[in-house]
Order: sequence, then C-alpha cells, then structure tokens
Amino acid sequence: MSRRMVLLLAITCAVAVGNIYFPQAIGPLVADGLHVSAGSAAVVVTATQVGYTAGIVLLVPLGDRIPHRTFLVVLLGLTGVALLAAGCAPALSPLVAASALVGLTTVAAQIVGPLAAGLVAADRRGAVIGTLLSGSTGGMLLARTFSGTLGEWLGWRAPYLVAAVLALLLATVLAFAVPATTPASRQSYPALLAEPLRLLRTEPELRRSCWYQATVFAGFSAVWTCLALLLTGPAYGLDAQAVGALALVGGATMLCTPLAGRMVDRRGPDPVNLVCLLGVLLSAAVLALGALGGTPGLAALTIGTLLLDVAMQSGMVANQARVYALRPDARARLNTAYMTCAYLGGSAGSWLGVRAWGRTGWWGVCALVALLTVLALVRHLPTLRRPRRWLSVPAQAPCRDPAPTPPDPPLAAR
Repeated sequence: MSRRMVLLLAITCAVAVGNIYFPQAIGPLVADGLHVSAGSAAVVVTATQVGYTAGIVLLVPLGDRIPHRTFLVVLLGLTGVALLAAGCAPALSPLVAASALVGLTTVAAQIVGPLAAGLVAADRRGAVIGTLLSGSTGGMLLARTFSGTLGEWLGWRAPYLVAAVLALLLATVLAFAVPATTPASRQSYPALLAEPLRLLRTEPELRRSCWYQATVFAGFSAVWTCLALLLTGPAYGLDAQAVGALALVGGATMLCTPLAGRMVDRRGPDPVNLVCLLGVLLSAAVLALGALGGTPGLAALTIGTLLLDVAMQSGMVANQARVYALRPDARARLNTAYMTCAYLGGSAGSWLGVRAWGRTGWWGVCALVALLTVLALVRHLPTLRRPRRWLSVPAQAPCRDPAPTPPDPPLAAR
C-alpha cells in the first residue's frame, strides 16, 4: 500500500471522527440559533454519540460482508446527506434526528482499519495503524476548533454544511482510489451481528486486548471527565476554555502513535503494551500532583495528561495490531467487539470518576486510574513469561523456489 493511500485513509479517519466531535463546540450557537436552552441543545451531541455507538454495533460487522470500497462510499455518502439535513434543520427535533443519523453512518474509520490491515504487509501493519490513529486524533482535535471558529463567523449551520461537502467529496475520491477487495464472509446479517460475541468467547487474545483498552480508556475518561471540575473549582478558578486548551496537548499523540506502530512491527504488541501500561501508571502519579494547585499543579496536569494520552493511544495501536492479526477473514467483526468493549470501559470510567471525585476529590480520581492500570498489568505480566512469535504469518507469503533435487549418483556407484 502506497504512502499516498495511507494518507488518504488517514484523512478519511479524520473526517469521519471529526463529525462526532465538532458539534460539541457549537452547542451554545445552536441554542441561540434555534431559541432553545443550552441543556436542550446538548441533546444534539448526545444523539450523535448514541448513533455512533449504534453504528459500531450494527454497521461495522458488515465490513466483512460488503466490499470495502462500496461500503466506505455508501457510508460517507449517507453521512454527507445527514449532515446536509442537520445544517438545514428548521428546529431542534429534526436536528437531533439528523445528528443521530450522522453518528450512525460516520463509522468509516472503523472500516478503514480492517481494510488497511488487509492491504498492508504484516511487517508494516503497526506503523499504518499508528498513522490512521494519528488521523483520527487530528480529526478529533481540529474538529472542535474548526467548528467553533466557523460557527462564530457564519453561524451554527456552516460547520454542518462544510462537513457535508467534505464527506461527499471524500466519498467521490474513495470511489476511484480505493482498490477493489473481496468480502471475507458470506454470512447473513443476523449471523454477523452475533459474531462479535462469539469471537469474544473463542479468542483469548481478543479478550486480552479488550481488557487492556477498556481499563486504560476507563482511566482516561475518568481523568478528562473530572478535569473540568478541578480546573473550574477553587483550586484553580479557571474557565472552560482552559480545559479546551489543555486538551490540545493531546495533539502530540499524532507524532507518537506512528512511532509506537513501528515498535509493534519490530518487537510485537506485548512489550509496547507493557511500556504503555507503565506510562499510564506514571501519569496517575504525576496527575495527582495537580491537586496542589497553582503553577506547579498546572504543570503537573499538563505533563500528566500528555503522558496519559500518549500511553493510551500507543497502547491502542498495539491492541489493534494484535486483534487484526487474529482472523484475517473477520477483522471488521473483531474490531466491533474491540471498540464496543473500549467504549463500554470509557463510559464506566466516566461514571466511576465522578463518584471518586465526589468522595475523595482529585486524589481519588488518580487512585482510580492507578487501580485500573494495575488490573491491566496483573493480566499482562503472565504473558511476558512465555515466548511469543509475532508476525509469524505474513500478510502474503512470498513465493520460494522448491528445494533442489539431489543429483542422481554416478553410474559407477550404482
């Protein structure tokens, strides 16, 4: 797979993921434009996220049944139409319905991963996954800035309309650029929906990867859910913009995830997972110093969140590389199981984080992150005692000449 194709697929991830996050920055503008309360306008964000979760469960398994190029073009086309409907919505109810459809169909990034894993050689799979994850991270970070700035200039409808044009344009490009692939499965749709649960039961390496990501993402969500409470509380007295500025620190992961992918290609996912889990544990200790307040505390929060973001995203590269190597014929269904577990872990982490904050404050949140990481390490350490062969089966086995036939013995020796 060429670098140009990798870049195009990374842009696809950025556009698809950005559609989930850009409505977060224009909630107040939507409230003013449609003359509703800010709480009512927040339902738009919730509808998009609920739709996205439903898309992972209901649509991503079809990536093993429908040719990737066709599926991506259809998904992006439907996303573009839904964004146009949202941008032209006359009231809140149609906007919420259109937003749910946007979330449901903007799962292209979850199709791109299995597609790329099948197109690239096994010894480059980690690096490509890391690059795609960089695209997703960039889309997540830039979407908020893009929509907030454009919304202030031209109103809340402008980000939706521009995003619609981007989705439709990208669908047109992918229709000609993505190579044709053969579907890996001919199972019926109900069988495809049930397959992720069966894979979780039968694939221990999938369960292991899901456990790592669920625990780490739970800690990640707990930190970012409670960070706004800390920064806007009496310890710092900052506003919500400070939380957004601190979130931009996560942009460094765009540079780190490709490096993590190359390390996965060289050494395998297990050593990378170990380093990432230890990095999350260290970040919990650094973040705990944020309770001190003032400049030292703010510096600790900046360093701690950077370390947490890099460790979490780099660990995700290792986990996805392991998952995609399990069953080449079921990568979309494997990804469905993996991402569902990750998002369930993130939701649980947000809930636990708020409870820890209410009982013990910021120290309790950091202790929760450390506890979750220890749970992942307890599962991971036994795997380091047994040798593992990584990339033992390449994506496409090279052709080799057969062993030469030994010559016949000389006539005198017969």
